[in-house]
Amino acid sequence: MSRKETFVFGPQDGVPPRVGPFAHATRFGDLVFVTGQMPTDPATGELVPGGLLEQAEQVRRNLAAVLDRFGLTWDDALHVRVYLTDFDGFEGFNAAYERWFTGPLPARTTVGVTGLAVGALVEVDLVAGVPAS
Repeated sequence: MSRKETFVFGPQDGVPPRVGPFAHATRFGDLVFVTGQMPTDPATGELVPGGLLEQAEQVRRNLAAVLDRFGLTWDDALHVRVYLTDFDGFEGFNAAYERWFTGPLPARTTVGVTGLAVGALVEVDLVAGVPAS
């Protein structure tokens, strides 16, 4: 049985500082669970300017930076959870989201919420699989 390993990254890794008591990722066997990323700039820890699509792009970059620490890409994602504060941007988000992948899309859940940390409009977390060597 594999033991769980937790990982905390920082701006030097292209990952924003934590805003609470959690790991950026947990690995258990061949699965990597990535904490929800906010649309914050890794260098400043501040929310990026702009609307949903600009924030979603920063979230994509932040998650990609965590995946990269494990030698993974978006195409290794098995399940993605998206949290939106306003579903008026759902279709635009979906169009941008599809471009995050070059292979088949993973399973996904999208949840409408009344608020997110740091005043974000979007947060995304995911579970990725480590391919067999």
